[in-house]
Amino acid sequence: MSMLPTKSDILAWISEHPTLTAKRDIAKAFGIKGAARIDLKRLLKELESEGHLEKRHKTYRDPDRLPPVSVLQVLAPSRDGDLFARPLEWQGEGREPVVLVMPRASDPALGEGDRILARLQVVQAEDHNYEARLIRRIGSNPKKIVGIFRKTSEGGRILPIDKGADTEWTVAADATGGAREGELVEAEQAGPSRVRMGNPKARITLRLGDPSEPRAVSLIAIHQHGIPDDFPDEVLAEADSMKPAGLKGRKDLRDLPLITIDPSDARDHDDACYAHADDDPKNPGGHVIWVAIADVAHYVRPGTALDHEARKRGNSSYFPDRVVPMLPDRLSGDLCSLHEGVPRACIAVRMVIDSTGNKLGQTFCRGLMRSPASLHYQQVQAAIDGQPDAQTEPLLEDVLKPLYAAYGALREARERRQPLDLDLPERKIEFSDDGKLTAVNFSVRLDAHRLIEEFMVLANVAAAETLTARKTPLLFRVHEEPPPEKLETLREVAAASGLQLAKGQVLKTAHLNKLLHDAAGRDEVELINMATLRSMTQAYYSPANFGHFGLALRSYAHFTSPIRRYSDLVVHRALILAHGWGDDGLTPQDIEGLENTAQHISDTERRSMMAERDTTDRYLAAFLSDRIGAEFPGKISGIANFGIFVKLDETGADGLVPMRNLGNEYFHYDAASATLMGADTGTVISLGQRVTVKLIEAAPVTGGLAFDLLTLEDVEMPRGPSRGGPGRRRSGPPTGGGPRRKPAKARKKDAKARTKVKRRRTS
Repeated sequence: MSMLPTKSDILAWISEHPTLTAKRDIAKAFGIKGAARIDLKRLLKELESEGHLEKRHKTYRDPDRLPPVSVLQVLAPSRDGDLFARPLEWQGEGREPVVLVMPRASDPALGEGDRILARLQVVQAEDHNYEARLIRRIGSNPKKIVGIFRKTSEGGRILPIDKGADTEWTVAADATGGAREGELVEAEQAGPSRVRMGNPKARITLRLGDPSEPRAVSLIAIHQHGIPDDFPDEVLAEADSMKPAGLKGRKDLRDLPLITIDPSDARDHDDACYAHADDDPKNPGGHVIWVAIADVAHYVRPGTALDHEARKRGNSSYFPDRVVPMLPDRLSGDLCSLHEGVPRACIAVRMVIDSTGNKLGQTFCRGLMRSPASLHYQQVQAAIDGQPDAQTEPLLEDVLKPLYAAYGALREARERRQPLDLDLPERKIEFSDDGKLTAVNFSVRLDAHRLIEEFMVLANVAAAETLTARKTPLLFRVHEEPPPEKLETLREVAAASGLQLAKGQVLKTAHLNKLLHDAAGRDEVELINMATLRSMTQAYYSPANFGHFGLALRSYAHFTSPIRRYSDLVVHRALILAHGWGDDGLTPQDIEGLENTAQHISDTERRSMMAERDTTDRYLAAFLSDRIGAEFPGKISGIANFGIFVKLDETGADGLVPMRNLGNEYFHYDAASATLMGADTGTVISLGQRVTVKLIEAAPVTGGLAFDLLTLEDVEMPRGPSRGGPGRRRSGPPTGGGPRRKPAKARKKDAKARTKVKRRRTS
């Protein structure tokens, strides 16, 4: 007969194994079988009535929901042919939920016993609780191919678009997926990659349509820039073998209402926060702020296949229609995502600030949390503005308002510190359900966005200061001061706009902020913001600390996003080493290679930025491609010896007005002032001027836009026949009708006052 455990034994088990707390799990742990299960049930009910389990968020009685990404085992098809699956990590004590697999036409065939990674959606149906969409079959990772499909008499072939790829793939007649000649397709390997005769075989899994269509754009950029978008088999195998972390060796933070606040379409949640008033009488009006970050280091250990792949990628790459993650879905969308109602391992920092936002101290811990809510920015802001919904109403007084109170104090500290306050609207490209580009809008920044930003900045500073104090190596996020030549260019831009940037003193962000403030409300505001941004050096990672100029901080490190940045994983490992939390911290080999790691991940970050920028340019060109001949207002954003660049007001898209399209006269380029001057009328074209242009070309494949210049500063530009090139005089008398010609002295004075602007980078 099995011996019953004591109540203390049961509570200890539940505390140490929060993911294995169903009655059957407890029975299995203590070897309880048969009739003894009745006695176990009685003990559990007594513990519940005594309040022990309630103190632990009813770990035993309150079943956990399934995370949005889960491992499932496929069951035999039902009589109706439906495919159901059972969750392999169901943690609840109640009846196991029923999951219906919703296969797509491009999904591989699934059979009984297959283990799959799937994305789940809660549904209210009579015969199932969740619907699952296949991410991939576990243990199966066929090579992906992206290329142009060409029809043949036997089926077809695929010409890959990858850089340097010269292998063509053969597609059988029954594996084309209905692809048409010239379409961009995604396929998977359907046999050995090396064959003695002919080309290797592939099976088309997704038709992406015309290579110039919007849904194909980001995929082309991914391959052109060499961003790895397939995980090797051994990496997926490691990720799939991971189990949720328990409480052993961790601080129990499940009682803290650490909420996540993300975009409404976010699939992962790697940071959570909570704040409350400080009850220390020595800190009147102060606040305590908690920031908890997914403990990626627990799963991605130094020297493993996962670690090598994460370092190779350096970071996740974000495109308007897809994400290329640094970590596999099993981690990024599941075990390392702080989903609502699911126990998750974290590294948390408790920070104390005074009533004016000064940080008084911090304490880090390795914990286990359970978020009570996954919220989005608009939802949180609406609640604070007096329109809470069913989810935010219960959190308003005890969670949301204290967060905003702490943010108010941090905002005071920010105003004193004066970090660079650029106002650069973020474009948001929107798609329909079938992948068609429908709109290009500018994102609205809310206090909810700024709150999270300030909390994350504070946590990043706390990490850098803690590791520096403990003399533990780490990677700093470095942003150096602008070089003198770029500052001089910015001063000339300001002067051309009737503004002034302080000179002859040590530059501070406060000086730049004054310039930005003076430009606010003027036509030149966007010009000044862009010119200020261009004067900045690029931030990078370094094991040496050179400060962060833009944030006006002496010490700064990236700690808050280890799911998507390898730099943050390094900082987490450094914290583990500094606090002696385990054997998965920074190793001597890691420390020795920090310089190389810093250079590598700085390079991968730039690679992603270029791919993301190219993709945005192509999407904008695709969006505007059906508006050839339309007229648009904009501003001159760049000037070169071959024409002017114009930024459109409506979409923020940049395009070129070639020199031959500037009007019915020739323009001379003055490199010193970066201006153009009309040879006949003396018209001066300079940065920031308002223009109206006509779209004459939009090339989605390259992202290029070309315009005709119609008006300059609301004055119609004279039109005429094509000319031979800039600086060449045409015969015959000058043509009037343009802006009034200035005297020679005035023109010379204007030219000297104009800004010196480098040609806009297009690489």
